[in-house]
Amino acid sequence: MATDLKSYRLIYIGPRNHVTAVGDYTEDLAEAFRPHFGDVAEVRVSGPGDETWADVRAVRKQVRDLVASWPAGRVLVHSEIACGMLSPFWSIAGLKGIPVSLTIHDPPQALWFTARTRFVARHKLLMHGFHYPMRPVSRWLEGVINGRRDIFALSKTGQASIDEVYPHTHTHYIPYRVSEKKTVMPAEDRPKAVGFFGLVYRGKGFEQIAQIRRELPDDILIRIAGRGTEALPKADGIEILGGVDGDEEDAFFESVRAIVIPYGKRHWYADTFPASSVAAHALAYRTPIVATGYGSLAEWDAETGAVVVPMGDGDPKALPPGFSDAIASFVNDEGRVTELGKNADRTREERSSPRTAEAFVEAWTGMLDRQRGIG
Repeated sequence: MATDLKSYRLIYIGPRNHVTAVGDYTEDLAEAFRPHFGDVAEVRVSGPGDETWADVRAVRKQVRDLVASWPAGRVLVHSEIACGMLSPFWSIAGLKGIPVSLTIHDPPQALWFTARTRFVARHKLLMHGFHYPMRPVSRWLEGVINGRRDIFALSKTGQASIDEVYPHTHTHYIPYRVSEKKTVMPAEDRPKAVGFFGLVYRGKGFEQIAQIRRELPDDILIRIAGRGTEALPKADGIEILGGVDGDEEDAFFESVRAIVIPYGKRHWYADTFPASSVAAHALAYRTPIVATGYGSLAEWDAETGAVVVPMGDGDPKALPPGFSDAIASFVNDEGRVTELGKNADRTREERSSPRTAEAFVEAWTGMLDRQRGIG
């Protein structure tokens, strides 16, 4: 008989809501898991570079106490791990005799920075002076701890990278969850503008805005929103809003026909293949995207609501040829905007929180059946 998760406690480990995109990702998903389990116990932690080793030990103890307080053999532990988040990684290290799975948000590795405590994060030389030469060790360590566990990737590209580096894992691909947002006007009825959205850091494409602005027609406005964007340089034809939430976020997406995602190589430690939280955010507002074909973005196409421009053979940190022309061509073609807006809406439904939770539950049931020798 297949495993019945209704008798199980899910211990769900991840950052708090609004602590990086991973915290945002986990919030609705945790609620969507509840109907499938006897109990869902959330263990919420701080973000990268905001923990001490005492914090890590406290989370490890909390996880083990939650395991011990539920009937034996009826506990499943799942951890959401992104680069530099210590507790979600170290809290599942050493757990024996308990089914454990994890989602890797920056594949192929989960943690990358194995000792990024609050003290280490404040000292850049110490941070990278320790972690950069320790790359082979951290990759080996992750293989020892998680190399035979069930690992979830949020893109096909990420799954393939995990399979290559850690061939003994059991990997699963479940697309990045799309949250439920206010219904805004259709993309074709919005102003002739494109948006850049998200937290500012290397490789997210914000450094390409000046070039794109020069190459776009003057009648196409660029609007920018997200944490840290207020520090970006101002220029004619560019509106910078800074961080937006609630009604301001709704209004931002309703003011652009497409979200531009010009990602390029961003991690000088090694190639990483994260799924795009910004793309998922655009889908939540039924907004098409125009993206470079870098990493997992190459998986997108018109059917999922995207215009993707191949990277070509040049500098992986530079815009691909014709990228700005592709933006202008799309924004000025009302028929394509309408079509891709409808496709984005369909993809949003397919990747909603309830459907994503169902996909995880199916994979977990198969994992537990396999470990129990069923089937």
